[in-house]
Amino acid sequence: MERPASLAARGRIRIVQVLRAVPIRWRILSIAALNSAVVVVLAALIWNGAKVLGSAWEDVRHVRESDKILALLESETSRLQNLIHRYINQPSPELFAEILLLREAVLGTLTNRASNDPMLSGSVEQLEQVTDRFLNGFGELRAVQATISKTYEQQVLGPARDMAGLYSIIEGATGHRDALIWPSLGKSREAFTGMLVAANAYYLSLASASAEDARRNTETIEKTIPVMSDLADNDLQRMALTRLHAKTLALREGLAKLTEQLAIRTELLRNTIDASQADAIGVIDSLSVKMRQREQKAQETFDRTLAGISRRVLSIAVIFLGIILSAGVLIALSIRLPLQQIMASMHAITSGNYDRAVQGTTAKDEVGAMARAVEVFRENAIAKRKTEDELRASKEKAEGALLELNAAQQNLIDAERLAALGGLVAGVAHEVNNPIGISLTVASSFARRAEIFETELRTEPLRRSKLDEFVKSSRDAAGQLVANLHRAGELIQSFKQVAVDRSHAERRQFSLSEATDQIVASLRPVLKKATITLSVDVPEGLLIDGYPGSYGQILTNLFLNAANHAFADGRSGAISLSARARGSDDVEIIFADNGAGMTPDVQRQAFDPFFTTRRNEGGTGLGLHIVYNLVTQQLGGRMMLESRLGQGTTFRIIMPKVAKGIVTSGPTITDAAADGTPQWPNRTMSST
Repeated sequence: MERPASLAARGRIRIVQVLRAVPIRWRILSIAALNSAVVVVLAALIWNGAKVLGSAWEDVRHVRESDKILALLESETSRLQNLIHRYINQPSPELFAEILLLREAVLGTLTNRASNDPMLSGSVEQLEQVTDRFLNGFGELRAVQATISKTYEQQVLGPARDMAGLYSIIEGATGHRDALIWPSLGKSREAFTGMLVAANAYYLSLASASAEDARRNTETIEKTIPVMSDLADNDLQRMALTRLHAKTLALREGLAKLTEQLAIRTELLRNTIDASQADAIGVIDSLSVKMRQREQKAQETFDRTLAGISRRVLSIAVIFLGIILSAGVLIALSIRLPLQQIMASMHAITSGNYDRAVQGTTAKDEVGAMARAVEVFRENAIAKRKTEDELRASKEKAEGALLELNAAQQNLIDAERLAALGGLVAGVAHEVNNPIGISLTVASSFARRAEIFETELRTEPLRRSKLDEFVKSSRDAAGQLVANLHRAGELIQSFKQVAVDRSHAERRQFSLSEATDQIVASLRPVLKKATITLSVDVPEGLLIDGYPGSYGQILTNLFLNAANHAFADGRSGAISLSARARGSDDVEIIFADNGAGMTPDVQRQAFDPFFTTRRNEGGTGLGLHIVYNLVTQQLGGRMMLESRLGQGTTFRIIMPKVAKGIVTSGPTITDAAADGTPQWPNRTMSST
């Protein structure tokens, strides 16, 4: 009896064989047709429920729009109330204009929006009545405010101005400050000033304490007038005091009337403006409660409708999903199983097992075509393996030749560096030979002169003239010896430091000016032989943390390159070398000559290894390549070349004060990336 697992496998294989008789595109289209049927059914259900949802949502939308209108009315009326209070406390044309604009906005909201809203149209009349009462109260309030302003101006400030003039008259009629009236006058005048301040504060802020201060100061003025009348010593004072008493009484009446009118204004604000605003807010709140109830009801209807549609859509979706999944699994098996066979064959091919045959090549569907293509690929892989074996042997031979070529190139670079150092040694030896030869001649001459002087001492008496002559010649000889030996010592010291830097290539901090002077001193013989004038402008204080040997190699190669190419065949010319700080981190070095210059083609290849324009005269083409590698790789800088044919060449080097590169045994011809591809740093050249 067969096991259930084997029966299921055999049944699956038969179904797959039946389905493979149908092209894959028709199998996929059948799934698409089932999906389309689901979409059509679901769309019909959704369209049917969308109408009910639309009606419920329209109710919700209307409720929310009405709620927005109510919120706008509440905001506008509250703002209008605040503006009215501000206008009463501090009237201004700007506030009045803003109140009028906001009044029109409130009326416009009621007339245009609320009256057209189907949910608010029944309550608009009540809102309009409350709003009209609120706005009419503002008109009454303005009339009261105008009366208050007039009363304050005419019956308070008017008498106060007259009283101020009368006080001035009384003070003018008092001859001196020792008069008996003066203390009472000062007290009255002080009370008058306090009364004005208190009256103004009461008018602006309605503070009861200010009103009490104004009344008390007025009583003080009234009490001081009889005293001042008794102490008056002329008719002008008495007449002024009589009028002052009358104005004080008028002022008292004005303050009383102002107090009464301010009380009326306060009552009007409370009973008309604030009460109407409260009524309007109450009406709006009651309408808002109704809106919430309608919105809740519409939302419940919307939720019920949406839940019903969701249940129906879910039921149909589950049914069709079962059908689609079943068909999809069968179709997927008819594609996946043959593809697994092809993948197994591909894995065998990629692992090198070319003996395994590809299954399913006889099938008529697209996967069968793929199996036949894989079979062709297997046959081609067999042929390719044979070809690769042959290529591998050839590649090993080519790599061996490449290693030998790289070693030869490195040897050429080292030879170029040693050749530059050898030329440096020869030049320095020639320079040192002159002062040493002169010193030897002077020393020999001085020795002979000493022997002659010794002989004369033995044979003849010593005369002062002979002694003076011997001392003078000795001093001259000693001076010449010291000068020439000092010159030789300087040359040897410079060459020693340069040679040590070149040979050890160690990193240290050095002065750019001092290192430049040492290198230039070692190159003087070459420049003298070529009749080249050199000007150096390197300021003191430029300290470099780097490799002085590499810096010397750079300058030496640039000088030799100029001597051999820019001033070939013994041409005379000039070379300038300058340096300056570039920001806080870099130094810019400019090496320029007025020699032959370069063509654009030569400039494009100037830094390439083994490129030279003097191949037949022994040039290696490595001088500028070594310079470029040292600048860009070891020192971490940039190098730019500018040249015009017949007008000279300028090398511009920008290097950091702290070198970023890593010292190596020698400059390399190329830098290789991880994949073996040569990587050349960018360089700037100009032929303009």
